[in-house]
Amino acid sequence: MTTLASGTDTLTRDALAVLQPGFTGTSAPDWLLRRLGEGLTSVGLFGRNITSAAQLASLTAQLRAECDDVLVAIDEEGGDVTRLEVRTGSSYPGNHALGAVDDVELTREVALALGRRLAACGVNLNWAPSADVNSNPGNPVIGVRSFGADTDLVARHTAAYVTGLQAAGVAACTKHFPGHGDTAVDSHHALPRIDADLSVLHARELVPFRAAIAAGSRAVMSAHILVPALDPDRPATLSRRILTGLLREELGYDGLIVTDGMEMQAISATYGIERGSVLAIAAGADAICVGGGLADDETVRRLRDALVSAVRSGELAEERLADAAARVRALARWTAAAVTGASPDPVDPAGSAASAASAASADSVDLGTGRPGGASGASTEIGLVAARRALTVTHSDTYAPLTEPPYVAALTPVANIAVGDETPWGVAAELAGLLPGTETGSFSGEEAGTSALAAAGPRRVVAVVRDEHRHPWMGAALDTLLAARPDTVVVEMGVPQATPRGALHIATHGAARVCGRAAAEVIAGT
Repeated sequence: MTTLASGTDTLTRDALAVLQPGFTGTSAPDWLLRRLGEGLTSVGLFGRNITSAAQLASLTAQLRAECDDVLVAIDEEGGDVTRLEVRTGSSYPGNHALGAVDDVELTREVALALGRRLAACGVNLNWAPSADVNSNPGNPVIGVRSFGADTDLVARHTAAYVTGLQAAGVAACTKHFPGHGDTAVDSHHALPRIDADLSVLHARELVPFRAAIAAGSRAVMSAHILVPALDPDRPATLSRRILTGLLREELGYDGLIVTDGMEMQAISATYGIERGSVLAIAAGADAICVGGGLADDETVRRLRDALVSAVRSGELAEERLADAAARVRALARWTAAAVTGASPDPVDPAGSAASAASAASADSVDLGTGRPGGASGASTEIGLVAARRALTVTHSDTYAPLTEPPYVAALTPVANIAVGDETPWGVAAELAGLLPGTETGSFSGEEAGTSALAAAGPRRVVAVVRDEHRHPWMGAALDTLLAARPDTVVVEMGVPQATPRGALHIATHGAARVCGRAAAEVIAGT
């Protein structure tokens, strides 16, 4: 392929400015630093890029040495979706746990603490929170990433999360517009479709996004979903009717519009990432997120050249690309000002509170263990406080806390791509700290129940499940365990839909490490 641009002209710099690529490794590769010098304004980080707080701070400093107001983005929802603590599990419960508590001040405090942690490491754009109303309990990709199924609850907690995160000087990116909660397909694998009529969409899906806009959300992420009531032909990410007509004009949103990952099959398998990126910018998107799976200079060059070529052929208006690039740079300026504690503009919902973020130190957080340290330790404990408050506990009259080490049977479903399979979950590690000698095993499929019984032997069984209602084999395994061992403890770490059962049933509303800790405390009576 012939390279269309030199990397120095205005058109090329604008094309690079709208890209949010990822990369591999724990330090910035030469190609990325070179692209920053040529106009690239954003970089996306994932779990593969992070090993410790100090390493992450060093990486972001390396990026800023090349471009002092670079947007460093991350997909750090807390809860099940964590990149900061991908190898240990999150120190903060996710949205569903916060929605279960339904204390908007707690949600704001958790988001503020997480934002301070990100800011201390040099991250200034978080692809969070999820504002999706989880109206379909069988949704395979949202689930505990949502605050819940009640529209008003989701709206008020979305606004609180945006306010807390941005008070730390980290831009929020509310997602997945116009709402991914009523889908039965994961857009990582195919194109989902929502067939709700327009009145339902306005009364349900759009309400949390209106709340986020009112709270000053600096960015909104589009969803790769087809919503025929809004646009029968194109998914939201590629729809001018949805991004410009609805989000910009009808809802009055003036911040940055970011696409969900363009390498996801809903786009890449139907339009291709180059064609998809051109259509997204033309539709009204300002930034192209790519890099979860495609993370190299070749991808950046292909997308840059596709945008430049589209402008030169007349398919994409140069003014539209220039406007998108300007919005990216404006957000970069806002984050740079927020770090210094300045109030960049009168819309800033954080005021001068952002200065608190700059006082944090990356050394105060150990991402390897998730344990707090230094002066910020008290604020990071808010995650465990929230996880404890989120528990729903049901027990028999005769239940007594365990005093002997149990056998933890994790009935393990396939993780969706957003969560990934790197992050540990469950209660075994935390129970082992309270009841030394605790053992564990992972089971799935039709023989999961009998296999777990055989592995447990005479020990007390703690069965850990995740969305039992979505996995018939899991319900059958619990039937087998409870028939043989009525004293089995059940911990549900997904969306609790099935009837509580077992001598003790704990719904944690998420699988973050702190959710496991809170459940272990109840099991052991501590």
